[in-house]
Amino acid sequence: MPILRTDRLILRGHAPGDLDELTAMWGDPAVYAMIGGVPRSREDVWLRLLRSVGQWQLFGYGSWVLRNADGVLVGEAGLLESRRAIDPPLAWPEMGWALAPAAHGKGYAAEALAAILAWATGQGIARTTCIIDPGNAPSRRLAARLGYVEVREARYRDHPTLVFER
Repeated sequence: MPILRTDRLILRGHAPGDLDELTAMWGDPAVYAMIGGVPRSREDVWLRLLRSVGQWQLFGYGSWVLRNADGVLVGEAGLLESRRAIDPPLAWPEMGWALAPAAHGKGYAAEALAAILAWATGQGIARTTCIIDPGNAPSRRLAARLGYVEVREARYRDHPTLVFER
């Protein structure tokens, strides 16, 4: 798992020591409201953490934990091979991101995603996709700024979602 650095962030692979902070983040309504609509249990966050580590082993890409220069958790973001039950299936690696509430509105997501997309391009990953809740205007704006284009509406887990490609 490569370590990426931006002007304000360090992006590194997930580690067991991240569990408590990630559990707190995924238990906050400001995080999960537009990403599944329910809080994640400690067990669910642990499985997400393990999935993140495993993605790197199987596919050569995955997610990073985002921390600021002071080491404070900002969130997590990266590329997923999620194999979601969306019809038709997603065609390319899925970009996903979630930020801790204290990090919202500070440009951290754009900074981290730009670094991840630059890294992905360097790895030969030219196309990516993402799904966004129709009500998540900030994520929709961010996706558009990064070059994602809405290509269709879909349903995921009985909820409407928008599919974007870049």
